[in-house]
Amino acid sequence: MNTIILQKEIQRFINENLKSDINKLILKGSPFKGVSIQELANQIIAKQKSEIKLPTWFNAEKIYYPQKISIEQTSSEITAEYKSKLITGDTFIDITGGFGIDCYAFAKQLKKVVHCEINVALSEVVAYNYQQLKITNIATVAKNGIDYLKSTDQKFDCIYIDPSRRHDIKGKVFLLNDCLPNVPENLDFFFTKSDTILIKNSPILDITSTINELKFVKEIHVVSIKNEVKELLFLLKKEHKGFIEVKTLNVLKNNNEEFNFKLNRTLNTTYSAPLNFLYEPNAAILKSGGFNEVSNQLKVNKLHQHSHLYTSKELIEFFPGRTFKVNTIIPYNKKKIKKLITKANITTRNFPKTVAQIRIETKLKDGGDTYLFFTTNVNNELIVISCTKIK
Repeated sequence: MNTIILQKEIQRFINENLKSDINKLILKGSPFKGVSIQELANQIIAKQKSEIKLPTWFNAEKIYYPQKISIEQTSSEITAEYKSKLITGDTFIDITGGFGIDCYAFAKQLKKVVHCEINVALSEVVAYNYQQLKITNIATVAKNGIDYLKSTDQKFDCIYIDPSRRHDIKGKVFLLNDCLPNVPENLDFFFTKSDTILIKNSPILDITSTINELKFVKEIHVVSIKNEVKELLFLLKKEHKGFIEVKTLNVLKNNNEEFNFKLNRTLNTTYSAPLNFLYEPNAAILKSGGFNEVSNQLKVNKLHQHSHLYTSKELIEFFPGRTFKVNTIIPYNKKKIKKLITKANITTRNFPKTVAQIRIETKLKDGGDTYLFFTTNVNNELIVISCTKIK
């Protein structure tokens, strides 16, 4: 941690260059002795990334920023605050502390928080920033979190873990066993230190596979911001039996969309051809896999078992996702589509071609007020639904 960066004139330089071209700035070199232009650039870039994601840090004075990757990988303040409401008690430990955003949120809810971070330099930065933010109930420990748990006799009300994917794991699909720390391997030990474990996972993890790797899963939370899944949370309670609650949240500018259900309930789903209105669930619901629950709870029909689009005769006012007025429905035929329209927003659901392929075939330009859904109906026929967006 280069404390020279905290000097008044350097902090002013950082703030004045938040909108500057970083590449041009680097070419000019550092105007300050004892601070390289690379260090200045990192502070500027990291602070830029914090403006929306971490407004408390962005607006505080003399915050020291770590390498920009720590900012990219950390929770946002929005998701951290959401997580902090899931836990009750007095004591909490984050064994994979990182930049400390989650601990900050939990410290506002609980009496004592321990932040473990194996990277000594990052731990030092976090401890300093907590002082700047006037947080006094977080203990920072520059140590492997599992080693710290083994060294203490204390039992916590919650253990929080944010495993990182191992670098030697190739491809998009991976398991918790492919992450560090290896949660399934250490789960029995964790339950000797707490009856409650909260695990933050990558949004690309498969929910069913993750459940199979764990035990005592009580709740699964799928958190999206502006229809982009940011976090997949698994809440474990020692000796929990029974249904797993799935809770989805989509944070939007003016409101939040929530949709909850019990996993693996046996439900009867209704199907139909497209009616007057078409609905596309938000990203959190699509990730959760609660497709039959949407039909059952909201009283809408599915177009096809695998299409994950819904329809109704009467408008569902508060559907958690996008809502459209159906204008026309035609069989998929690229020549007919060319004649009907020249510009449209395209979405595919359970369709054998990609949006890019469809645009090449049909010469349709992107944009406009028309929305085309390329999908499969209940009779396994390829269709195109032309719609106008309601919300």
